[in-house]
Amino acid sequence: MRRKLYMLCGINSERKLIVDLLAILFGIGSWLGINSVYVQLPLLVGSAPEGWNLPSYLVVIIQLGNIGPILYTAALRIKSFRDSYLIITLLVLGSCAAMATAFVYDQTVHVFGAERSVPLFITVFGLSLVGCTSSVLFMPYMGRFKGIYLITYLIGEGFSGFMPSIVALIQGVGGNGECVLVNGTDPAKPPQYESYTPPPRFGTRPYFIVSSVILAISMVAFVLLDRLTVCRREYAAVSIGNGNNYAYEPSKPTDEECRSQSEKTSSPTEGTLNRTNYLLLMVLISIMCLFGNGFFPSIQSYSCLPYGNVAYHLTVTLSSMANPAACFLAFFVQRNSIRSIVALSVVFVPFAAYALTTAITSPDPPLMHHVLGDILVVACWILLVGLVSYIRLAITTLLRCEGGQTLVWVGVASQLGSLVGSILSFTLVNFTDTFEQYYPC
Repeated sequence: MRRKLYMLCGINSERKLIVDLLAILFGIGSWLGINSVYVQLPLLVGSAPEGWNLPSYLVVIIQLGNIGPILYTAALRIKSFRDSYLIITLLVLGSCAAMATAFVYDQTVHVFGAERSVPLFITVFGLSLVGCTSSVLFMPYMGRFKGIYLITYLIGEGFSGFMPSIVALIQGVGGNGECVLVNGTDPAKPPQYESYTPPPRFGTRPYFIVSSVILAISMVAFVLLDRLTVCRREYAAVSIGNGNNYAYEPSKPTDEECRSQSEKTSSPTEGTLNRTNYLLLMVLISIMCLFGNGFFPSIQSYSCLPYGNVAYHLTVTLSSMANPAACFLAFFVQRNSIRSIVALSVVFVPFAAYALTTAITSPDPPLMHHVLGDILVVACWILLVGLVSYIRLAITTLLRCEGGQTLVWVGVASQLGSLVGSILSFTLVNFTDTFEQYYPC
């Protein structure tokens, strides 16, 4: 029965469901902490002293988490160690940082003559260490498994945005801001108005407590994935060296996708991609991460908030759901090609242009105060994030066949692109007049 169901869905019937489940739960822990912060931004920007500029600060702080991959790479050159211990440590750190965020997110410190959300910045940095290091540690770790489980892990990584979005949808955002008359009884004084936003169903503190619990579950799932015998039996034919330095054994091409790609090359032992295509894919994934992880998250508030808090809330939550949806689609796509990846990258351009246009034209973007405008901006961001997620996954699955160190370089390229995008957006948002905030009153 199970075999027939798998054949109907186009899924390999030889896979172990327990490994799939644990890989998904493990993948959820990779970026769940950071995604939880992003999804909560519609509420955080309303109370933080940084206001609409808060996303640009957080994006830069998240990129500072790249100190994790740097230290990891340096450590590999000094001595050998088990990656599993480091992964467990990171997931425990993420769970503790999320719990701390629940209690300090609204605390401020007077720095350089102004109030700043320093405690929030510190806890977000802890969460960023988990996310950034996962690019060069978690994903390459999954490379030692059969190729079918790498996609499963990436689905879990996509769910790291989906699960916070579900919690945020239940939480709600309260509604759009309204101008409320606060002083209209004295005829000698002009009437005064202030912005009022209805409260959500529950606050930010319970939200981050839930995130902390999910990260703890992810840590337990990884321990089982690393230790259970049934999971170890699902390793590919690889020779594992120090850290994530491993190579697939050419004498045992058990991975169908890698084997089919190898047959297309003149020398299977030299890899499945020539140098030009290899560099092209590395550049493309860097560009996708530059916009998807670094630049656009910083300007999302300027693109969406002029349309109202509800539009911003739906954009953040539904676009986070687009990530796992794209990964789930890739689950059923048995072949990826460089031509299709380039074509999707071209399709990405008009959506990116529209999102940028709405941000630059703030506080008066196109179709403001129209339902069509709300629909377009939400749909644009959903498709934008979905395309970035699918392109990144397609590139990763192609490059996986090059060996474990290639997945490490995929992580490095991703984080470098994200770093450049965050620096660019932080400079434009905080030191130029390119983006302007909308005030309802």
